[in-house]
Amino acid sequence: MSDYDALDGSIPDTEASLEQIRDHVEQARSMPMSASVMVNRDELLGLVEDALAMLPEEIRQARWLLKEREEFLAKARKEAEEIIEAGRQQAERMVERTEVVRSARRTAERVVEAAEDRARAMRLETEDYIDQKLAGFEVVLERTMAAVQKGRERLSLVVEAPVEPAAVEGDEPGAAFFDQEMD
Repeated sequence: MSDYDALDGSIPDTEASLEQIRDHVEQARSMPMSASVMVNRDELLGLVEDALAMLPEEIRQARWLLKEREEFLAKARKEAEEIIEAGRQQAERMVERTEVVRSARRTAERVVEAAEDRARAMRLETEDYIDQKLAGFEVVLERTMAAVQKGRERLSLVVEAPVEPAAVEGDEPGAAFFDQEMD
């Protein structure tokens, strides 16, 4: 005895009805030179209708549930595909953003490196320029120092030589015109 026999008495009736249909087809007269048989359509349809009417409500509900399940699965597959597609698109956007960030960082590094190179070159050029100017200034200073030294040497020669008072015009030699009046 199956689980269906214990739950609902209609299953054995349905089985009996289906067995009658099978017996009816097996006992039907064969058509000459064919595998087909002749059955009374009305009798056979009546037996099928009785079998269908005897099917338990659970089987109808199971068929309905199967149909709903297929619809639900189709809807779930569609939603899953949409979610996967949205995830794929988001991942692509994230990868693009990441790639943009990487590219921007590489560009920034190149710009900073170029700026540092340019600053280093400008510093070296500036140092060379200042060194040239200082060297030129040093030459001018050395010349100036040499001229100052020569001037000091000449001045010291002039100061060391005895200086004689120069005769004033109109004075007679030996006459001290002013010397007499001061006494």
